[in-house]
Amino acid sequence: MPKLKVLPHEVICPDGSIFEADTGETILNAALANGISIEHACEKSCACTTCHVVVREGFNSLEDAEENEEDYLDKAWGLEPESRLSCQAKVADSDLVIEIPKYTINMVSEEH
Repeated sequence: MPKLKVLPHEVICPDGSIFEADTGETILNAALANGISIEHACEKSCACTTCHVVVREGFNSLEDAEENEEDYLDKAWGLEPESRLSCQAKVADSDLVIEIPKYTINMVSEEH
């Protein structure tokens, strides 16, 4: 099973986290199942950018983003070449290192 390492985020995951994920599971679902509350305002339907993450290691193991995801990523705060929407990026067979950006374009969050 691939391991996901989430780098520390001062609000969502202050100490960081490491956990296993099933191949084919989205990064978002794996994170949520392990207590990492990544925002997902559109309920995982690829209709916003609140679940934007940066894949610091293992990016090339992921399938390419589809056009709809790329269109939304263009609107994400802090976009980088290794950015993905965690609701769309599925874990392959490689370990991943994930960074949750400090901000989202979501003006209001119910959890923070």
